[in-house]
Amino acid sequence: MTPPPYVPGHHLLDGRTAVITAAAGSGIGGATARRFLEEGARIVIGDAHARRLKESAEALTAEFGAGTVASLPCDVTDEDQVNALLELAEECHGRLDIVVNNAGLGGTADLVEMTDAQWGRVLDVTLNGTFRCTRAALRRMKATGSGGVIVNNASVVGWRAQRGQAHYAAAKAGVMALTRCAAMEAAEYGVRVNAVSPSLALHPHLVKVTTPELLAELTEREAFGRYAEPWEVANVIVFLAGDYASYMTGETVSVSSQHA
Repeated sequence: MTPPPYVPGHHLLDGRTAVITAAAGSGIGGATARRFLEEGARIVIGDAHARRLKESAEALTAEFGAGTVASLPCDVTDEDQVNALLELAEECHGRLDIVVNNAGLGGTADLVEMTDAQWGRVLDVTLNGTFRCTRAALRRMKATGSGGVIVNNASVVGWRAQRGQAHYAAAKAGVMALTRCAAMEAAEYGVRVNAVSPSLALHPHLVKVTTPELLAELTEREAFGRYAEPWEVANVIVFLAGDYASYMTGETVSVSSQHA
């Protein structure tokens, strides 16, 4: 089955300022950056890969116009870099409305062979990084009193079992739990916190780190018999970031048929 036609923008995020982590390149973060611009937002994008980030920011600026895109290299394991990224949004656009925590790190290793370093690195980027960005965003949103939205990127492996993914699954299950708890705390000052849970969204980086056999197996599990396009996940992030989801908080939305 082929993907549906690309959905045009409908001004769902006009006037909003959004920060998106791990937004360089052609994955979910990059697709989210593009969708947000198409929906009328101004964006600040971060990524640990400075060269790819610069190229992405320049390309998006050329397409959407000066003043629409700002960027800053950001390693989400470094609190100072996280704070600097959010501060840039306020400096460039005077406000911070939306934060999309897309940064995550995977890998494949059987638990009996997994090192502390492998486990720790995946947890530090994927779960702790989401915590750092969520904490920094909530502090700013609480102080301004103007509300806001946070959308985290989880994964179906936070629900289901998959061999070789103990570290990644634990991290993504943690992202889901963090989302629920943060939402309960943030509601009193008008901030919504939700998450998306994709299954298989194919992009060039995933192809490099995944065997063709595993990709074929994962694709066969999908209800539509194909992987998701990154923009299809980004569409759900747009929905959660916008006003149509005004009464949703603490939810993890599966962008997949695979809850288990």
